Amino acid sequence: MAIKKTAANMPAATPLELTSLVDYQQDAVVSRTLLQDDIGTYTVFSFDQGQGLSEHTSPFDAFVQVLEGQAEITIGGRPISVEAGQLILMPGGVPHKLQATRPFKMLLTLFRTGSGGKGG
Repeated sequence: MAIKKTAANMPAATPLELTSLVDYQQDAVVSRTLLQDDIGTYTVFSFDQGQGLSEHTSPFDAFVQVLEGQAEITIGGRPISVEAGQLILMPGGVPHKLQATRPFKMLLTLFRTGSGGKGG
């Protein structure tokens, strides 16, 4: 069986240090998509302190795995503080936003299957 490469032209079956895949940039948000297909995406982000994503809604469930730093993620109007080592689910169909309270890196895993935001 041949080993495929991801959308980011990265070989499969090779260990990666996620935090090294995106660097911090002053006053910026940086992202790198590792895999994108019909089922979902894996994207690594870095946020300089004070940077974020404005409120939006996705029809699909997504997990944020915090790799470094701290952020406040607001899900359905409820602010939640997250830090390195934590994982949080952002349910599909629920508005959410993110603000880095310190320089922050995360892995976003989005699933385009299942409930499509309708819960279970």
